[in-house]
Amino acid sequence: MPGLRLIYMDHNATTPLDPRVLEAMMPYLTTHFGNASSVSHQFGLEAAAAVDKARTQVADLLGATAAEVVFTSGATESDNTAIKGVAWASRDKGRHIVTTSIEHRAVLETCRFLETEGFEVTYVPVDSNATVDPDDVRKALRDDTILVSVMHANSEVGTIQPVEAVGAIARQKGIPFHVDATQTVGKLPATVEALGADLVAFSGHKIYGPKGVGGLYARRRRRFVALHSGGGQEKGRRSGTYNTPGIVGIGAACELSAIDMSEEAGRLRALSQRFLQSVQSRIDGVVLNGHPTARLPNNLNLSFEHVEAEGLIAALRSVAVSSGSACANETREPSYVMKALGASDERAHAAVRFGFGRGTTMADVDEVVDRLHDAVRRLRAMSHVA
Repeated sequence: MPGLRLIYMDHNATTPLDPRVLEAMMPYLTTHFGNASSVSHQFGLEAAAAVDKARTQVADLLGATAAEVVFTSGATESDNTAIKGVAWASRDKGRHIVTTSIEHRAVLETCRFLETEGFEVTYVPVDSNATVDPDDVRKALRDDTILVSVMHANSEVGTIQPVEAVGAIARQKGIPFHVDATQTVGKLPATVEALGADLVAFSGHKIYGPKGVGGLYARRRRRFVALHSGGGQEKGRRSGTYNTPGIVGIGAACELSAIDMSEEAGRLRALSQRFLQSVQSRIDGVVLNGHPTARLPNNLNLSFEHVEAEGLIAALRSVAVSSGSACANETREPSYVMKALGASDERAHAAVRFGFGRGTTMADVDEVVDRLHDAVRRLRAMSHVA
């Protein structure tokens, strides 16, 4: 529709590059182009110093030491490195892994791959709020369990998991604990000690940094087999030429997040609460998916009765949101996360995720609610639903 301004509400998928991050990156995209491994001359030394600075910036946000930060291409590689690396390094001790049924596909598909190599995986179920019970994790542990992997917060429905309790259980048993914290690092306090984690995966583009760079916290002396062989970068834990501009970007993004996190989390929580209250007061048949309170401050996943998510997204036109039903494929299978929390196919296919961010304003919220109200009314009228 002509005249509608574009409003971005998909910040759980990715975030725009913060101008301050771009400013920090620019020298390493232009004049400071040296290879950080070429420390025999000034060009390489400049790049190496920038990588070291970024490593410290990331470590400070995580409450870790710089030596425990491994730079990767993103959270998917970090998850793969943590899970495969620990599994391969520990196969002489056991071949059992415990995770949950609602992990990101980077975790689930990695676990399924390991099953083809003779490992066994227990997928612990969640309740109707998409929350895993730490006691269920405890019951799933065996003498040959070599890794526990539980995400900090679900990217689809926003539920924050009780990872601290799970981490305490794993530590008591002496089992390595991996946390995919892609949705929480830089948004919520997620120090490695608070999480009780041995390995933590995260990504730059979720926190207003560049795409194509991420990180893995690996607790000192935590042994894992590297995925990449080559020049021995990252102390042999991740070989490959340093993506210096990207690394500088994720470092700057982490530093900015540490400064803004508390205030921004409160602002986003207020925006999401206003959005939810406005939607529920103006539209009948709206269901909040995920935990009502233990959830990401910038995430709302809503199902609208008698409305298909894909149709609603199309009707919203200039509002960028995501389908919670993940039915972009030909089979139109409902979201595995929605099914895991016990949702019907209808509710799963009706789920839409709204993700708020630094650029989201109260005016954006009110305008999107107006557009949403009109779109739902039109779609229900077309389907003859009162």
